[in-house]
This record gives sequence, C-alpha cells and structure tokens, in this order.
Amino acid sequence: MERAPAGQIRWTADPRSPGFPVGITEATIHALVHSFYGRVQQDPTLGPIFAARVDDWPEHLEKMCAFWSSVVLMSGRYKGRPMPVHARITELNGAHFEHWLALFRATAAEVCELPAAAVFIDRAERIAQSLQMGIALHRDAVESMRQVETEGGQ
Repeated sequence: MERAPAGQIRWTADPRSPGFPVGITEATIHALVHSFYGRVQQDPTLGPIFAARVDDWPEHLEKMCAFWSSVVLMSGRYKGRPMPVHARITELNGAHFEHWLALFRATAAEVCELPAAAVFIDRAERIAQSLQMGIALHRDAVESMRQVETEGGQ
C-alpha cells in the first residue's frame, strides 16, 4: 500500500500474489465484480437471495472488490468475515453454489483474459468449497445443539 496524493490510499498488488503474474489489477477486479453482480441481480435463482439481504449495492460492490483484491492481489483490503454471513442464509445449498460458480465462470471468461480468468475461477471454486464445508459444519453444530436442548427438556 502506498499513499497517493491528497492522503488517499493507493492499493498495490503483492508480487507474490496469484494475480500479479497474470496482470490482474484493481481495474480488472472492478470490471469483473460489477459485471458479475449485475448479472446476479438479474438472475432468477440468485437475485432474490441477494435482494433480501443487500440494501446498499454500491457498498456491497465495494466490499466485493476489496474481497477479490485481497484474494488475488493479496492487498489486505478486505476485513470482513464471509463465513458467518453465508451460514445465516438458511436456504443456501449446493445447487446455489454451483449456479453461482457457473455464472461467475462465464462472467470471468467474458471480462478477463484467459490467464486472469483462470486465476479468478480457481479461487472462486476454492472459496465456494470452503464456504459449503463451513456451512455444513455450522448446520451440523446447530442441529446437535437443538438435539441436546430437546433431549434436555424432556
């Protein structure tokens, strides 16, 4: 990170990041995120899930740009915790994740050059797998607690 004029922060890619060697920039991330989430908002499967939870799309898009910057450029911009947010969405299942990935793959392939698209897609697949595993563990833990409460209340 370096200071830009007027005290603004200019984020820079870590040369060790997966996105650096394939030319991913903050502008690439912005284009992909905005294009992808524009499609998500129009998608009959994913759109309603997001519409029920995202009140401020510009803020969400900035958060997603920071997330992807941290993932592919190792910028450290993202400071959130995606697992608890996704674990609270009770209707999410494997089909939703596969649909999200299909839409993401198609968007990345259209917006990015092939090497950059491959990096984004690889990371998206890893993230989806991690989120699905975390959600499954969370749901198992919640179900176990309910069983204990039910058995303890008899």
